[in-house]
Amino acid sequence: MKAEAATKPAATTLRMKKKLKGSNDNNLAGYIFISPWLLGFLLLTLWPIIQSFYLSFTEYSLLEAPTWTGTDNYVNIFTNDTDFTTSLKVTFLFVLFSVPLKLFFSLMVAIMLNKNLKGMNLYRTAIYFPSLIGGSIAVSALWRNMFNLNGYFNHVLAWFGIQGIGWITNPHTSLGTLILLNTWQFGSTMVIFLAGLKQIPQELYESASVDGASKVRKFFHITLPMLSPVMFFNLVLGIIGSFQMFTSAFIITQGGPINSTYMYALFLYDKAFKHYQMGYASALAWILLVIVALMTAINFLVSRYWVFYETDGGKQK
Repeated sequence: MKAEAATKPAATTLRMKKKLKGSNDNNLAGYIFISPWLLGFLLLTLWPIIQSFYLSFTEYSLLEAPTWTGTDNYVNIFTNDTDFTTSLKVTFLFVLFSVPLKLFFSLMVAIMLNKNLKGMNLYRTAIYFPSLIGGSIAVSALWRNMFNLNGYFNHVLAWFGIQGIGWITNPHTSLGTLILLNTWQFGSTMVIFLAGLKQIPQELYESASVDGASKVRKFFHITLPMLSPVMFFNLVLGIIGSFQMFTSAFIITQGGPINSTYMYALFLYDKAFKHYQMGYASALAWILLVIVALMTAINFLVSRYWVFYETDGGKQK
């Protein structure tokens, strides 16, 4: 009996060792499978981020080795660079108008497409399709041709006897054309809204109908509260994407006229690839990161007052 009792701990230890060995083998297999992504993340994402942070404290022109200058780049940006202030102002105006408009139109279109009608899948595909090419250079070039002085938009206005203007070359309307283009690229946001609408229980609408609620009351008391998490998600993504808007401004207006469309990303591009001030551009990139992070943090703080979750019994805590 004593011999059997002595062998039990040894057997248990042996089983634990085999179990740990098998677990380690499984972990090793997992690391091998994710190694391509992990290697790409370390070399193509993490290392450039670290390098960019270091370069933001240097003077670097690609032609010579970086020279450490401390916080000089940041001091010059905030105290001496008027283009920084201009680009930041233009970008904030773009975000302020384009994001709400895009959310509004995408939600309205999603509500219209959330119906069980014959051929609805075809309509959804047709409306979403422009978003597949919405951010491309070709669409930006088309938009430029539509809104220049002799563009298609002015031809349509001429049918009604209205004299058009150069919408892109006019500093009062040039930013509006970019906002309109960004609003037109609502496909992805619309699809996310449509998925959220599909998750709202129909019993809520049926109960409201029994109580005599109108469609407007259902929208504000059922649809919007139930859709608020999806709206919050689209809002955060929309703000992040709008702050990084580059292609449209670069192709359509190149920041003009009179810097009325001089986006922050375009300003960063000019410093990096036109003036070869890579250290300065890296500092601008990190400032943009901080701005976007602050905007996102503010949205998360404010969301507790208007975003509702079923798991919390309604209002977010």
